[in-house]
Amino acid sequence: MADQTTDVLVIGAGLAGVEASLVLANAGRKVYLVERQAYFGGNVIKSEEVFPNLECATCMIAPKQSDVIENQNVELLTLTEVKDVRGEAGAFGVTLLRRARYVSLENCIGCAACFEPCPVTAANEFEEGLSQRKAIYVACAGALPNAPAIAMGECLRSKGEECTACRDACMFDAINYEDKDEEREVKVGAIVVATGYRLSGAGLPDRLENVYNAFEFERLRASNGPTEGEIRTRDGKKPKSVALIHCAGRREKGYCSQVCCRYLAKFARYAFDKLEGVEVHEFIQEVSVPGKDSQRFLETALEKGVKLVRTKAVPGISANGSGVRIEFQANGKSESDEVDMAVLAPAIEPGSGAAALAELLGIETDGFGFFRTAGSEPATATRPGVFIAGCNSGPKDMQTVVIQAEAAAAGVLKMNHKDTETGPGEETQERPAGSGDG
Repeated sequence: MADQTTDVLVIGAGLAGVEASLVLANAGRKVYLVERQAYFGGNVIKSEEVFPNLECATCMIAPKQSDVIENQNVELLTLTEVKDVRGEAGAFGVTLLRRARYVSLENCIGCAACFEPCPVTAANEFEEGLSQRKAIYVACAGALPNAPAIAMGECLRSKGEECTACRDACMFDAINYEDKDEEREVKVGAIVVATGYRLSGAGLPDRLENVYNAFEFERLRASNGPTEGEIRTRDGKKPKSVALIHCAGRREKGYCSQVCCRYLAKFARYAFDKLEGVEVHEFIQEVSVPGKDSQRFLETALEKGVKLVRTKAVPGISANGSGVRIEFQANGKSESDEVDMAVLAPAIEPGSGAAALAELLGIETDGFGFFRTAGSEPATATRPGVFIAGCNSGPKDMQTVVIQAEAAAAGVLKMNHKDTETGPGEETQERPAGSGDG
């Protein structure tokens, strides 16, 4: 049998991956925390506040991020992906690919002096294309690590030009155009998959000027977002009326995403707090607000003046000049409404690359493409030694994500327990997974 190890690989550094990593690291495990983006924190760092108590999202995740950076047992590997997995529980061999950042994390102090001189602009993916960034950039203010990366495919150097604008602006010798992608081999005993989710585009209308998805509206509200927290239409005006559309694309996906009713209630409160005199029209077929605090959260939004419209199906959406026309069926007849802005709640689906990662790891997915858990185990994948945490196994709210992450970490610790039955003076041996009382 191959040499056993208690080191752990955690794939994905969003809320679930961070939580699982900290639990494992604090239990004495060496953790390789892998994140394919140049920053870590996942989708939660796009939010300004979280339901049901509208707590500061940054205040929740930022201390955990700091703990990850400072914990000697966690090795954070950004811009890194898993390329190959071999072996078995207790003795996996993993090939990691680290993509070049072209900026030294050791030398960079995050002063941002390199941004302005860069002559290249591109849509900022983190901001859902609502703002522009340079070829050398950070996702948003406050992103960690506090150092930019160069999108070399957009840089003039990739087009044969000898541009050195960002390097010339850097006083700390942090820019390294010679940086290369690197492969690395690690040995781990267990793997936690925490790759998160994305919003589905299924069943949604073609891009309309003042129709936004949930992430876009969240970034409009964020103080570090493209409008510094001011809710504006794309032409910069304050909307006087906002439509919140439930279940967009649900028919095509075939399942309820569980959290949409609650986050649209949050959005209603965002609108009332930021837009004096605004009308909020909420189009809904049925309400799904599980949890003891959620019903009251929804009721509070209604008390602020939401105009709730129960519809037979998801409304039709079309442009009406610079505004939005909503066509729907209610009370047995066809009706329409005109608003300045519409916000959609698309289905939550597995993140991009989930199917390929499942094949690479040798784990199963369900009929919707989410990672399948084994039997009644809430965080155990269908391959021994692999555990699942977060929305990659199905839509969840943040509290449930944290609980599953802790369950995944507990599964790893249980699998890697020490044999305490050795007598005095005898060497304690690591026991293989499934060898008895695990």
